[in-house]
Amino acid sequence: MTSRERVKMALEHKQPDRIPVDFGATGVTGMHVTCVAQLREYYGLEKRPVKVNEPYQMLGEVDEELQEAIGIDVVPLNSRKNMFGFANDNWKEFRLPWGQEVLVPGDFNVTKDSNGDLLIYPEGDTSAPPSGRMPVGGYFFDTIVRQQPIDDDKLNPEDNLEEFGPIADDDLEYYKSQLPDLAKTNRAVIGGIGGTGLGDIAFVPAPFLKYPRGIRDVEEWYISTVMRRDYIHKIFEKQVEYALGNLKKFYQAVGDELDVCFICGTDFGTQDSSFCSVVTFRELWAPYYKQMNDWIHKNTPWKTFKHSCGSVKKFIPEFIECGFDILNPVQCSAKDMDPQDLKDSFSKEIVFWGGGVDTQKTLPFGTPEEVRREVLERCEIFGKDGGFVFNTIHNIQARTPLENIVAMIDALKEFNGVK
Repeated sequence: MTSRERVKMALEHKQPDRIPVDFGATGVTGMHVTCVAQLREYYGLEKRPVKVNEPYQMLGEVDEELQEAIGIDVVPLNSRKNMFGFANDNWKEFRLPWGQEVLVPGDFNVTKDSNGDLLIYPEGDTSAPPSGRMPVGGYFFDTIVRQQPIDDDKLNPEDNLEEFGPIADDDLEYYKSQLPDLAKTNRAVIGGIGGTGLGDIAFVPAPFLKYPRGIRDVEEWYISTVMRRDYIHKIFEKQVEYALGNLKKFYQAVGDELDVCFICGTDFGTQDSSFCSVVTFRELWAPYYKQMNDWIHKNTPWKTFKHSCGSVKKFIPEFIECGFDILNPVQCSAKDMDPQDLKDSFSKEIVFWGGGVDTQKTLPFGTPEEVRREVLERCEIFGKDGGFVFNTIHNIQARTPLENIVAMIDALKEFNGVK
């Protein structure tokens, strides 16, 4: 069975020959660049700088060599530009604050402030205000909120739509250019066009725009979902109008070569609560999600991918009703997110992509044996009868002990019967 066949079978809630694996195929299932470098050294791969393909979270590229070593079944259809709005091309060497030599895109331009923090700029333009900050001692960038004064009498939904619109021909050509090499891997392919995430809080401050307008403060955005709901509706309505047109063009460009379409990273859960009620979700988000999912299921063979951290059990029936096929990251450490309960309750209706091991406690702070036990337990629960793609609960973070990452991979291979 090829990797692609294995993933497709799992997505159809059928038992594949072994549990499929994803590391590095999305911005929420990746590894910090330090971890990628350590794994390359551990597996005896050629020593060379790792590409930082997602500078916002400082995620490293998991290339073909490392995919083979780990046993990965999913590959990314990459976007042309990253979270800071510049293209991932013209790679250059760069020494990170902790001394690691990496490759970064040519427009990865940074300065230091008076505290020694690293500042990064939208579109790589250092004449614009910085949009990201890596604090001294930090390992990734925090968004710098650049909220202009808000005058409710002059609020214009178009200001929050400036990053949306018809997909560029350059982007479509970039997607198409990757397809021949991806097809050779015989792995499942996941990708997305952007603009389909409704209120994804990582995108609201628009770190990719030089001078963002509208409501760009995180707190103000959440307030607006209650106090300025008509305004948010107008944004979502136009955003989905663009998205439906772009999805059509995207399908014409990549066709059935794509297996999974990443739709949304909007979080609805916290560690022990939620950002809104189910009633609010149904009124504000559900109609728009359903439009996009319905179009995809009517016109393509793709499965749709929903990311939401936190305690989201009460939202899972809503996600299913909206047409989402896949839930990530399956944060089992959050309230009411017991693995066995989730599997028993929803195993035939939604695929769990993640949940393989806790990245808040077990993986970074446990022992290798504790990691092994948790991985084997999660595989036993989630892997039964398909409907599961193994990944950690969100990205593997910097300073995660190498021996624990290896213990996780070895436990997964042990469960899958892979030597």
